Order: sequence, then structure tokens, then C-alpha cells
Amino acid sequence: QVQLIESGGGLVQAGGSLRLSCVVSGRTFSTVAMGWFRQAPGKDGEFVARITRMGGGTYYADSVKGRFTVSRDNAKNTVYLQMNSLKPEDTAVYYCACDDSPGGTYSDTETYDYWGQGTQVTVSS
Repeated sequence: QVQLIESGGGLVQAGGSLRLSCVVSGRTFSTVAMGWFRQAPGKDGEFVARITRMGGGTYYADSVKGRFTVSRDNAKNTVYLQMNSLKPEDTAVYYCACDDSPGGTYSDTETYDYWGQGTQVTVSS
């Protein structure tokens, strides 16, 4: 059984930082690409970032480029999302997702096979 457990969300003031973590079990972590998505109240889910299996490639939404950094530690089965210079519009539930199969568009939710339960990030102005 594949499980993704996120942590690290919380309340932060605008301009602050948070680091999200997502621990994956039930898969050989180094064989899967990982993504981060977010969903704000009343809005559709939004792609945030993706990292390839060995961490050699990263991709970001334009809205977070230069502020967020995705990374992974394959020895710890963990993917991270470092979020700096946070803005109120970053407020959302953040989800990590596991891409266990080839093909698909990296920013589409349908590309990902497994999802975490989400962690709330709230940025106050």
C-alpha cells in the first residue's frame, strides 16, 4: 500500500518561509517522480512543482518560480518544498503526489497515481 504523508504546514506572515515535507512508503522512492499541487478555497487544484526521480530535473509553476524550491532525499524517502517570500495568495492546502508510471503531462493531476492527505498553508497579510 502506497502512503504519502505531508507535514510542515502552518500559519505564517507574508514574506515568511515554510518547508513542507512528504514521506513516501510502499514504493521504491528513487523510481518515482514527485509533484506538489495546491488548492485554495473555491478554486481548482493548481500545479506547483515537480522533481524527477533522481532529482536532476525540477519544474515550477510561474507563480512560484524563484520563491519555491523542490528537492528530495531518496535515502529518507522524502520530498520537500521550501517556500520563501510567501504571499497571501499562496494560502491553500498543499498536496504531494507520486508519479509511478511513464508518460503524461507533469502539471496535470491525472499524471499522478498517489496523493497525500494535504497540509494547510495560511499566509497572513
